Amino acid sequence: MLKAAIPILASLNTAETVKFYTEKLGFTFHSDWDGYLIFSRDEINIHFWTTDNPEFPKNTGCYMNVTEVVKLYAEYESQGVIHPNGQLKDMPWEMRQFSILDNNGNIIHFGEDISPEEE
Repeated sequence: MLKAAIPILASLNTAETVKFYTEKLGFTFHSDWDGYLIFSRDEINIHFWTTDNPEFPKNTGCYMNVTEVVKLYAEYESQGVIHPNGQLKDMPWEMRQFSILDNNGNIIHFGEDISPEEE
């Protein structure tokens, strides 16, 4: 029954969020409906609502399942957006992942399944 989930994160500045997600992260910007922003990249959608409270994005984030995480990490590392403690690494829960902080302070984790394939 369930098909997909779309994170809705906080944006402190719509223009800066559009710039960051399009120029730094390679997302396509679709619309701004009175401060409600919609982006996509490949099969991922992400939405934002506007707030002037900087505490909201400091306490929110999301996890995105991806393929080719090493390639994506290299792309984002060249943009200087990797979280100081978010370098690419293999996690005990069988995900290879890294993390970024966006321009608002939201944390986003990108992970690829590295569990052994069943035969």
